[in-house]
Amino acid sequence: MHLEAPDLHQQRLQRVVQLIKAGGASRVLDLGCGSGGLLQYLLRDPHFERVVGLELSGELLAQAKLRLEDLPAVTAGRLELICGSYADPHPSLVGFEAAAMVETIEHVPPEGLSKVERAIFAALRPALLVMTTPNCEYNPLYDMGPGELRDPDHKFEWDRARFRDWAQGVARRNGYRVRFSGVGEMHSHLGQPTQVATFALAQGVSPPDA
Repeated sequence: MHLEAPDLHQQRLQRVVQLIKAGGASRVLDLGCGSGGLLQYLLRDPHFERVVGLELSGELLAQAKLRLEDLPAVTAGRLELICGSYADPHPSLVGFEAAAMVETIEHVPPEGLSKVERAIFAALRPALLVMTTPNCEYNPLYDMGPGELRDPDHKFEWDRARFRDWAQGVARRNGYRVRFSGVGEMHSHLGQPTQVATFALAQGVSPPDA
């Protein structure tokens, strides 16, 4: 059971779309698209010409297809849904203008983070990537106890310092710049419930050796 405020998820999706659009991207890859929440926002905006959703769960992908099938953008061929993991190679998805990872990284076992980094930042290399993840410092405001996670499938939830450290390392190793922000109500000491990292591929940087 999710313990967040119901509207926080919508705020996250809107913020991700805003950041991607501000970057000028019209071709967007949603890594871990789930049941299609972000895809729905993207497809309703004519600015986005091609949208691809990648999701490991066949059940969630079927839900996304059902949710989106009547949108004009879908019938116009702007959407592609792919069943697969973003930790595996996907040569056809290399070099997208933008990618999103909305509340997905915390579902990866810690020992799998290096594989995900290689697959996405070293291989797919989107020009822009927007990532969101919970800020565990905020969890006491949801009446959660120490070590309690917002979703039973989460493998971890990072505080702001840990997320910054990881994201800055990923950016440094793969030729990206990264900026941090947040979504949701700000607390003076605990920050915001959702953390956001926006990675931008540094100009003139060659891909690292795979």
